[in-house]
Order: sequence, then structure tokens, then C-alpha cells
Amino acid sequence: MLDTLAGLRHQGRKALAVLLDPDDFVPTRTRQLLGQVAQYPVDYFFVGGSLVLTEHQAALIALLKAEAPHVPVLLFPSHALHVDAAADGILLLSLISGRNPDFLIGQHVVAAPRLRQSGLQILPTGYMLVESGRPTTASYISGTAPLPHDKPSIAAATAMAGEQLGLRLLYLDGGSGAQQPVSPAMIRAVREATNAPLLVGGGLNTAEKISAALGAGADLVVVGNHLERNPNFLVEAVAAVRQAGSSQPST
Repeated sequence: MLDTLAGLRHQGRKALAVLLDPDDFVPTRTRQLLGQVAQYPVDYFFVGGSLVLTEHQAALIALLKAEAPHVPVLLFPSHALHVDAAADGILLLSLISGRNPDFLIGQHVVAAPRLRQSGLQILPTGYMLVESGRPTTASYISGTAPLPHDKPSIAAATAMAGEQLGLRLLYLDGGSGAQQPVSPAMIRAVREATNAPLLVGGGLNTAEKISAALGAGADLVVVGNHLERNPNFLVEAVAAVRQAGSSQPST
């Protein structure tokens, strides 16, 4: 999967991931979404959330694998307990925008033996929370301040440091329920400063915002909360990603 993500820019492609929170898992609603995915394909499912208080993660992954086996399922963990070998891989997130050692390396140490035994493909990811107009669960739970929304240079330097440390993916995230998405200026600054595949999520609740993020340099966009409230948004999101990909020259 790392090679696939790394190849997006060279192939002139863009990608779409749907983020599903196990705490919001309702089987009938997820099946409705999967029915749409059969008609409007997505590239990845991300499974996770800032809390994951329920025991629904395993059931959610099982349903995704049973009814959409062609779509890779990647864990989007907030805790070492969220490792599940039934998924295809894991975004091993290091919260490089913050200074809380537990989310930079602590949880990873706890999870390492289980990850080795799991057989999951590990995708080392530099995770950067970005201020989005309101406090988010992720910033509260992690005890970290997000990157300032209007400081692209700080984001670029942070991403550069993550890449120099060997992280293979970079993820700019406004967080769940973001009032505003990561700005195109910040996305562009990170894209110009780094070579790693760039993922962007949070607040992407219109086709125009998705197009702006992709046009600024995102390789993959992540939609979640808004899709749960408005399942028909998948049609717009898929169309925006396809359009952005078709307008990108291969390199």
C-alpha cells in the first residue's frame, strides 16, 4: 500500500478514503453506505476515532471485509488497544504537531509486540493536527495544541522534520467536526517542502473544498462525519476526486 500511495503523483491520480468511527457504527447505515460504494468506488476505508469507547470496531471491520473486500481497510488508531489483525494495514500515527511523548512514541512502544504478531502492513505516518475553528476531540485527548491555521511555514517545517525522521506518509487533519478545512496555502506549503504522499482530512464537506485540497497538492482526501450525516455526499466526493485526478498531468 505504501508503494500504491507513493505512486499516486507519478500516475497523475488522486485518492479518496472514507473514515468510519466504530463508536458511530450502525450496521444498517453502514450497509447503505457500502451499497453506494459499490456504485461509486472509494480507495480506502479508515477505521478509528479519538475515543473508540465501544466494542464495535471488530464488527465494523468484519462487515467492510465481507461486503467490500476489494477496498483496503486501514486502522486509524488513537490508542495501542485499537490494533486489530483483521484489517489490512495500520496508519501508525506519530503526532508530530504536538509535544506529548505518549503520542509521539509511547503508545507505539506498547503496541509494537502486537503489531509484529498481527501481520498488518504498517504505514508510518506523520500526523499533524491543524487548528480548525473549534477545539477537537483529538486535540483534547492528545493534550496537544494544533498547528496554527494561518502558519503554513510551521506546518511545512514540521512535515519536513517528519519526513527526515523516516515517516513515510504525512497527514494534515483539521479533526472531527472541523469548522474549516486545512487551508490550500498550508497544503501547498507542505507539498512543496516534502516528497511523501500527503493525506488531508477534516472539514471537507463540499466538493469545492475537496477540489481545493487536491488542487493544492493533497494526494488523498479523507471524508467522514459529513458523509455519515449526508450519505449522498459520497457521489459528490467521488466525482471531485476523479475530476482532480483527470486534470493532473502524469510526472
